[in-house]
Amino acid sequence: MKKLNNLPEGNFLRLFFVAVSLCFVIAAPFMPDRGRMFTGLWDIMTGTCKISTNYFALGGFAATFLNMGLVGLFCTGLVSLPGSKPNHVTTLGVLLTVGFASWGMNILNMIPTVLGVMLYALVKKEKLGAVSNAMLYSTGIAPLISDLLFRYPGVEFIGFNWLGLGLALLVGLVIGFFLPAGLAHAPNIHKGYDHYSAAVPIGMTAFFLRAVLYNVMLGKNPGQLGLTAMAAPNVTLQLGANIFCIAVFALCIVAAFLMGCKPKDYWNLMKDSGHGVCFTTKYGYAPFLMNVGVFGLMIIGYFNLAGVIDGKDVWTGMTFGIVFCMLATCNSGSHPGNVWPIMAGYMITSLLFGGIFKLLNPGETFALTIGNQSILIGLCYANGLSPVAGKYGFGYGILAGGLHYLLVTAVPDMHGGFCLYNGGFTAALICLLLVPQLEKFCKTKEERKTARLEKVNK
Repeated sequence: MKKLNNLPEGNFLRLFFVAVSLCFVIAAPFMPDRGRMFTGLWDIMTGTCKISTNYFALGGFAATFLNMGLVGLFCTGLVSLPGSKPNHVTTLGVLLTVGFASWGMNILNMIPTVLGVMLYALVKKEKLGAVSNAMLYSTGIAPLISDLLFRYPGVEFIGFNWLGLGLALLVGLVIGFFLPAGLAHAPNIHKGYDHYSAAVPIGMTAFFLRAVLYNVMLGKNPGQLGLTAMAAPNVTLQLGANIFCIAVFALCIVAAFLMGCKPKDYWNLMKDSGHGVCFTTKYGYAPFLMNVGVFGLMIIGYFNLAGVIDGKDVWTGMTFGIVFCMLATCNSGSHPGNVWPIMAGYMITSLLFGGIFKLLNPGETFALTIGNQSILIGLCYANGLSPVAGKYGFGYGILAGGLHYLLVTAVPDMHGGFCLYNGGFTAALICLLLVPQLEKFCKTKEERKTARLEKVNK
């Protein structure tokens, strides 16, 4: 196992992506509904894919696991093209896409935007591998592709048709072609304090296309939410989700130890602010795998705790997928040390405003509790604000998490549920509000430490 430490970074990450993808493929035939695995996969590919679509309800457990595995392998193929150099940005893109494959993405609706990025590479005479990260992130608007392909100009399923096929390909090609420029500019908006940079151009594109294709051309609202059935307690799903995730994350921890990771190695990583960093480059492969395992177990623990607090089962296709969406930042700067303030901010704000709601609306039920599906999904992307906590301290991380909680459920109205990066887009908006104030009025942890040392030395 220690020989893995000598692999080039790109080769190690590709191996990691394949291993994660195969976990889903291998698990699929062991699901209780394996008999409809392939028919369920077809239902997923032809169904509505707007955010909050529960693939476990739409296609079943086996089909969802198979879809997640196939999407992961497809992504690995993209980042293996000539000229590709996988890094922390690639890690985020692959794991995000795998997570989305249980609630908004499938191996069909990814293709048009990927072709668009390939067209960009052809026109600009770049190697396909050089824009493989852009291919991954272009798929964040996959729900729109599905609706154009099977439903447009209405909102009901009409099946394959030439108008839908042509429109889906055209929109996908245009989005993919212009996205690389947007991705290059996006970090300037939030100055590295939002890990989900791709959410900015994807979110704005979804907002624009929703307005043009539906509000202007049809004079109608396409609606927002997808299929949310199976939200009732499901013992099989709750047990299965926990067993699968715990097994995968435990294997990562074991692999990290076998590769020579020592407690001090991971502690050094945990002290990192998470701002503008690649963990595999800075700390090595073994501490990175340790972070995948420990951070993953922390996410599972939080979700189960949220269910206990709310007194209900929180596990659906969406929450299962966002475990891996949230884990996607494990190589870009997120770790338990700078994520717990974001989680705390969500929980504190939920309790605070839940109390205010009950005072203002006696006898009514507060919907946005900590175990609510939209809030759990929102937390996943609030996690992208972890550099705020790492750079300025846990108090500011709690504030950032709380602000994200307040805004995240309102943002889908902008894009109609067509942008899978909804919470990442919300995080960018929080950065626009918060980061200028932090830079103007607050000192970073390092600046406060330096000031204390200077005071002592006087």
